[in-house]
Amino acid sequence: MDVIKIIRKVDFGLLVTVFLLLCFGVLMVYSATLSEAKEGASYLTRQLIWILLGVVVLVVAALFDYNWLKHYSFVFYLLSVILLLVVVFVGRWVLGAQRWIPIGPFQFQPSEFSKIFLILFLASYLSDKEGGLKNKDFIYIFTLMALPILLVFAQPDLGTSLVLIAILFGMIFAAGATPKQILTVFLIGLTLCFFVFHFKLLEEYQIRRFLAFLYPDLDPLGAGYSLTQAKIAVGSGGFLGKGLFRGTQTNLQFIPFHHTDFIFAVVGEELGFLGALILIGLFFALIMRGVRIATLSKNMFGSLIVVGIVFMWLFQIFVNIGMNIGLMPITGIPLPFISYGGSSMIVHLIAVGLLLSVYARRFI
Repeated sequence: MDVIKIIRKVDFGLLVTVFLLLCFGVLMVYSATLSEAKEGASYLTRQLIWILLGVVVLVVAALFDYNWLKHYSFVFYLLSVILLLVVVFVGRWVLGAQRWIPIGPFQFQPSEFSKIFLILFLASYLSDKEGGLKNKDFIYIFTLMALPILLVFAQPDLGTSLVLIAILFGMIFAAGATPKQILTVFLIGLTLCFFVFHFKLLEEYQIRRFLAFLYPDLDPLGAGYSLTQAKIAVGSGGFLGKGLFRGTQTNLQFIPFHHTDFIFAVVGEELGFLGALILIGLFFALIMRGVRIATLSKNMFGSLIVVGIVFMWLFQIFVNIGMNIGLMPITGIPLPFISYGGSSMIVHLIAVGLLLSVYARRFI
């Protein structure tokens, strides 16, 4: 009986899906970096270390009762803001962005962890508003969320700031915001976008990327180079691809950041339409498991945690794949569980642990 109870508490469908995604990602990271001599094995080793650490925190998060996190929700918010402020003073500059805190030979990216911290904060606050969100609730939420979003935006990290905005919109929608309130928020968002472009608050390279998205032939060897090479790689893969480790665009390093932002282009080139379809199918299964867990949660707090995580995954998957095939501007958003990166990998595995925790306590 105890064994049956334990089995009922584990979402094996979610675990199998995540395991397959991790295997897929490790394989593609190795393939993408194989041509870089010794660095290929180094990337693979570091990615496996991140996965191992991520699995440890996944298990801890799954065993921990997520309901206790509600008592410390504002602490998570403060921790997020403090870490983002620390980046301002001791953060390391890489490729024109100050996003990382060096820890020995590794780098820690607080903006990635802010996603989980802010999901917990929002879930706690919104779950207490089951009677409906009032205008003062919106003012409170947007005032508090503005600070971490602006700190991330100033790094500059447009991609992660957009992820945080997507999480915010998704969670207030799930919390019962009325169509009028959603429309008001949408109009405010459009107004802010106008001010961002009108007052030139974006970095010059971000503007060039956006223009390259609108006019791909405007600067094919500059801002549009990454997009052009990614589209060539995906298109050249055909139905079955050129074969694992045989991607010419990848091995000859025509695709910039082929192990991070543009790893989907590697999938398209080497595994073709079929491989890309399998990957998208795994992501679809992941999202569906998340939706199911959200509906099974015994309380609103658990449901909103899962909703925030699902919107985080949905947005990152859609934008990353979209920018690899020319449907979205390049924003530097990694592909969950697939792209190389320690902070990102650990955060997504923590998210899986939280989903497992919510699922395991659905009857308690």
